[in-house]
Amino acid sequence: MVSNASKGNAAALAGLTVLEYAGFVAGPSCGKLLADMGAEVTKVEPPTGDQARHLGPFPAGAVGPETSALFLYLNTNKKSVTIDGSCPTGAELLRSLASTADVLIEDKPPGVMEASGLGYEALRKANPGLVYLSITPFGQTGPYSRFKAYDLNVFFSGGEGYTLPGSMSHALFPERGPVRAGGYLAQYDSGLVAGIAIVAALLDRGVSRQGSHLDLSQQETAMAMARETLQRYAGYGEVVDRSRAYFYGGIFPCQDGYVILFPREDRHWQALCEAMGRPGLASESRFADFASRKANRLELNEILRTWTRDLPMERIYHEAAGRGCPAAPYHTAADLATSEQLEARRFFTELDHPVAGRLQYPTAAYGMSATKPVYRSAAPLLGEHNEELFCGRLGLSPRELADLGRSGVL
Repeated sequence: MVSNASKGNAAALAGLTVLEYAGFVAGPSCGKLLADMGAEVTKVEPPTGDQARHLGPFPAGAVGPETSALFLYLNTNKKSVTIDGSCPTGAELLRSLASTADVLIEDKPPGVMEASGLGYEALRKANPGLVYLSITPFGQTGPYSRFKAYDLNVFFSGGEGYTLPGSMSHALFPERGPVRAGGYLAQYDSGLVAGIAIVAALLDRGVSRQGSHLDLSQQETAMAMARETLQRYAGYGEVVDRSRAYFYGGIFPCQDGYVILFPREDRHWQALCEAMGRPGLASESRFADFASRKANRLELNEILRTWTRDLPMERIYHEAAGRGCPAAPYHTAADLATSEQLEARRFFTELDHPVAGRLQYPTAAYGMSATKPVYRSAAPLLGEHNEELFCGRLGLSPRELADLGRSGVL
């Protein structure tokens, strides 16, 4: 791992080389974290392209492998090469690329990499310092290790899906079954945890001078992120399900959306009563303490609902939170895209793509005083860097490259 001490203001992970032999969301989101911190990430795709290239949404309705918003977001700052890793020639190319890499990210079912001579034990012989991350639905061991899974399976196997939807949604529609979270939450959580594990392994390598094999289970990641649900069962035998609700308060409709109000403590309730212009409510016997408010929650919530329904959510938020009551507006993506706060922090940036055009992208959720996340390039075209990597780095001739393309290896 390259030390920043000698790099001035270079990006935090400048000099780190990463081989991303993974598709869809989990592995690529891990690679994105490293790439946006300056690592050189080479994405290895099958000749038909990463699965994410064929999933929408597609900006301006331009459907194609170069215009998927999902792929464009997940693959900023990366290079793309195409390899059919299932054939001997493709596997040999992968071995050559891995021989000088610091990190390999792979998401193949257990046994697949080993069968192609690309398992950790085989690769570490030529590259003892390799940090090798395997990211799969259920890990490398155990009776489920060879099970296939979609994001839906992984999310529900972690237990959190059993709690959704809760509170008001469950009260209004108790007959509905559990639902998963929006987007690919379990996949992104796995990518985040994988990125942390890789950085930790690189720090260890700096001391031990040895690489390591990281075995990441997406199910276990989902379980680790749903901490309270597991802790409450383990500690108290309490099953948290969709019937969970706020003692009082919760989600309320307003003029232009929804807000959440959670006046649990006496001081919160007093602040909220002041925000509503009804300070006397705080001292009424039916609402004077926690137990009374909980016992009269239906009446209390109806008062809150009457207050919020004709007011804009930003006004409710500032009136309540400004006085000390926990509150938050439910922002849409459109709200966030025009947020003054995010504009002030320059959270969005624009990147040019040769096919998708100039688009706005979210950046990093952190800032570093000595170095900065970098946004060098938009997502690569499929196989855009074949010549650069195979000819420039591995020494193939242009004719050999063309022959590999015609044979379907690239």
